[in-house]
Amino acid sequence: MKVELAKLVAKLGHEVVDVGAFQYDALDDYPDFADALGQAVVGGKAEVGLLVCGSGIGASIAANKIPGVRAGLCAETYSAHQGVEHDDMNVLVLGARVTGIEVAKEATNSFLQAKFSGEERHLRRLNKVIAIERRYRGDK
Repeated sequence: MKVELAKLVAKLGHEVVDVGAFQYDALDDYPDFADALGQAVVGGKAEVGLLVCGSGIGASIAANKIPGVRAGLCAETYSAHQGVEHDDMNVLVLGARVTGIEVAKEATNSFLQAKFSGEERHLRRLNKVIAIERRYRGDK
């Protein structure tokens, strides 16, 4: 799924920054790739991220531990664009074992085309999420 989605992302005119895995290794662990992807997003090497794992659950949990990452597990197009428009989601997570490739392509396209609305209620909620993150990070 990752290879197919990377082709789609490039075809849509976006630069693909692949943080791995580059070949199958049974000892690979999703937190390592969620961390690498999250660091690319918050570090400015990528505007947004696309994270693929088996179910997507573990990768979502791991990615959301990184301050500044707002990862959402989506299995359809509505959540993929609504997560960006309402919640400023910056990482789309897909489960390759539970989501078909065509649906994954549609969700990816929807995610990439979406923009944060900036509406007052969405901004207010996003600021509350950021405040929670800062509190647990120890920021003042």
